[in-house]
Amino acid sequence: MPLLGLLPRRAWAALLSQLLRPPCASCTGAVRCQSQVAEAVLTSQLKAHQEKPNFIIKIPKGTRDLSPQHMVVREKILDLVISCFKRHGAKGMDTPAFELKDFDIAGQFDPMIPDAECLKIMCEILSGLQLGDFLIKMAWKDVRHEMVAKKGLAPEVADRIGDYVQCHGGVSLVEQMFQDPRLSQNKQALEGLEDLKLLFEYLTLFGIAEKISFDLSLARGLDYYTGVIYEAVLLQTPTQAGEEPLNVGSVAAGGRYDGLVGMFDPKGHKVPCVGLSIGVERIFYIVEQRMKTKGEKVRTTETQVFVATPQKNFLQERLKLITELWDAGIKAEMLYKNNPKLLTQLHYCESTGIPLVVIIGEQELKEGIIKIRSVASREEVAIKRENLVAEIQKRLSES
Repeated sequence: MPLLGLLPRRAWAALLSQLLRPPCASCTGAVRCQSQVAEAVLTSQLKAHQEKPNFIIKIPKGTRDLSPQHMVVREKILDLVISCFKRHGAKGMDTPAFELKDFDIAGQFDPMIPDAECLKIMCEILSGLQLGDFLIKMAWKDVRHEMVAKKGLAPEVADRIGDYVQCHGGVSLVEQMFQDPRLSQNKQALEGLEDLKLLFEYLTLFGIAEKISFDLSLARGLDYYTGVIYEAVLLQTPTQAGEEPLNVGSVAAGGRYDGLVGMFDPKGHKVPCVGLSIGVERIFYIVEQRMKTKGEKVRTTETQVFVATPQKNFLQERLKLITELWDAGIKAEMLYKNNPKLLTQLHYCESTGIPLVVIIGEQELKEGIIKIRSVASREEVAIKRENLVAEIQKRLSES
């Protein structure tokens, strides 16, 4: 099995010694989101007659406060990314040195199988986020180096650079380059093209070949890439009324970097690696801007049921009900007041998006029943008290 993990490429150097040991399971921990911490700076010296110090609250550079609505959106994005990583066998690592947005495969494997899976993962995540149509541009570092840097190529091959740099496509473009004798006669370029053809065969089997475009104009700009490189971009769609076009660049990228780990190993051991990075911050910005334009509201809690009463002095009964729901694993809440007004309780449910309300009053208590109210339709039904949990679970499973 490959070593799969949520590790950025620069972090591999920090884990060099661990990677070069016999394979073992990575330390698994809970996924933690970085919190935004405000820095309080004391700006005046305390004097004897002062009762309170004066503080200026500053946000650390490069960070910002996130509202509960923003946190919900961000967590959904991260949850989707991480669940996709785990679906493909990722091992999570919990350490301040690592980020949540990277997926890497390290080890010696048959050509192009890990590379194809990384592209598959990228497609699954971008499709799941529903950001719109996208395209993954892909190039080959060695082929591009041979063509652009002109190392080892005859002059007539260099003359073909401009033509191919302007081209982009799939298997057909690779076949076209194979047929060009001025390229196929160069050993390094030919090896790269053969691997690229094999990669497209795997991408076709994964059902994502139409999302991949071989584009020699692509340059990731990082020296440690040694083979296939790729980046995902959102395709521009006609903007709707009130929308502004979002130019955010690539939303995901990656490639093969077989020589990076060996650069930091005193013994020169090489660990082939390929991986991808998801641009969480850029994706979050896109989703945030679209929500502003459409005026969408986001639920900040996952509460499923609200416990309410129309009468006074029913706090104990509400506490009994909510305890029963909590013990059954149902997400429930109530107002922290002894005698809240029913209208206030129902308005709270509508404003926060809680789907169901259970209501208990004198009549319900006397008859041994509970009323269940749908917040959306405002319809109420009475059920036996002992059937409350089963009925709630049934409704939640159907919603």
